[in-house]
Amino acid sequence: MIQDGSSPVRVVVLGGGTAGWMTAASLARLLPGQVTVELIESEDIGIVGVGEATLPHIRGFVERLGIDEASFMKATHATYKLGIDFRDFGAIGESYIHPFGGFGEAVQSVGFHHWWLEQRRLGLGSDIGDYSFAVRAARENRFRPPAQDGSLGSTYGYAYQFDATLFGPFMRQFGLTIGVTRHEGIVTSVKRNGESGDVAALLLKDGRRIEGDLFVDCSGFRSLLLGQEMAEEWEDWTHWLPCDRAAAMPCAHESDDLPPYTTATAMPAGWRWEIPLQHRMGNGYVFSSAHLSEDQACDAIRGAARGKPLADPRILRFRPGRRRRSWSGNVVAVGLASGFLEPLESTSIYLAQMAITNLIELFPADGRIEQRDRDEFNRLVDMEYDRIRDFLILHYHVTRRNDSDFWNHVRTMQVPDSLADKIELWRNTGRVEKYGEGLFFEPSWIAVYVGQGLLPERYDPRVPQVDPVRVRGALDRLKQAIDDEVAAMPGHADYLRSEAARLARAA
Repeated sequence: MIQDGSSPVRVVVLGGGTAGWMTAASLARLLPGQVTVELIESEDIGIVGVGEATLPHIRGFVERLGIDEASFMKATHATYKLGIDFRDFGAIGESYIHPFGGFGEAVQSVGFHHWWLEQRRLGLGSDIGDYSFAVRAARENRFRPPAQDGSLGSTYGYAYQFDATLFGPFMRQFGLTIGVTRHEGIVTSVKRNGESGDVAALLLKDGRRIEGDLFVDCSGFRSLLLGQEMAEEWEDWTHWLPCDRAAAMPCAHESDDLPPYTTATAMPAGWRWEIPLQHRMGNGYVFSSAHLSEDQACDAIRGAARGKPLADPRILRFRPGRRRRSWSGNVVAVGLASGFLEPLESTSIYLAQMAITNLIELFPADGRIEQRDRDEFNRLVDMEYDRIRDFLILHYHVTRRNDSDFWNHVRTMQVPDSLADKIELWRNTGRVEKYGEGLFFEPSWIAVYVGQGLLPERYDPRVPQVDPVRVRGALDRLKQAIDDEVAAMPGHADYLRSEAARLARAA
């Protein structure tokens, strides 16, 4: 590393695709004058992209980099996303939506779900999703951006669903326009400093030598720098998350009515996704190879997918888990080179974005990498992966399904103590463990607990002291207000068309 801080830090990003170009563009845009950014990629090395569903945090990323949302959506054939519709997870025939927004609002410092639970006990309440703006809009296939005035219409968020094979090239073009230098080539060897052990340079097949101070490994599952060169160990979570394959197959749309949500439907050996994009429907079967063969999975997705197939199923192989450290020496891993968690809750791009954000906040602007910064980066990354891991396991473990070996396994397996404690807290008190950092706060856990039929044995003792008729009236008024606002929203497909027309007029 540079020791005097007099020159920009030379950052070398290995690997293009989503993680690589998100990283390169972010560093170039957000650390102007402090870094030079070079990216190495090869057109001969493919990317893992299929149809990508995201979380609302991606909106902040797009906005922070100064990217126009409408232009980005046009370039990637994106649609809007209000949540995820989970089908057949708690039991076959049941469904619920995990929304990007809350349920009702707290009253007298008591969370809304406690009031709803009391109404349900009395046989008075309707589905908890009726009190979520995002759920109601998703069910009606309606969309508009949330209001910014603190009203009922501001109580939800949204994300994007886009073609990942187009997102990387979009970010590449953006990165090149703001000063990222791209090298086409394949790395054949890594040169390291004999004293410190840090990476000094990457040698390309054509003989070029790319030197740097900080190297960001975005080489995907190969993890060429962090996993292979720095020998950072892999922590395998297959015993908790047994799905290790996906059969992906794009299809044509059956209708013009695009749902503003991703659908996840439980299957005998895992689950399948439906991701509506503007130009096609993304489909895939995420499954456990210990319970289903690849050929069987391909046959299953062919039979389950709606719409005319646009290509044969493609098999993706992966291992759930993470590196024990994501920053080692002067190598930082972002994306699949750091870890992988299956796409059940659309967390892949979020995890890359999270690592980029932490890297920028802990960036050695004076040219010196401090151990405390490595430690803090690794703590934050580990915390995110571990909490998302627990949330994903919850979807499998809290089920009443006993129709296949797969579901019998995940229902009865021993889960991490951190998750077992959360489940016990909910079961005994109706409370969700609170934390200030990380992903998936109280509404997300409530959506899955309630949606999959795990209701608490007790809840806040202050609730039964209030007249249930008054509470019922308040809930009815809230439900009606949400219904009225949703009815006034345009359809999702109509809103997309209006935005496309607006962009065309402005061109």
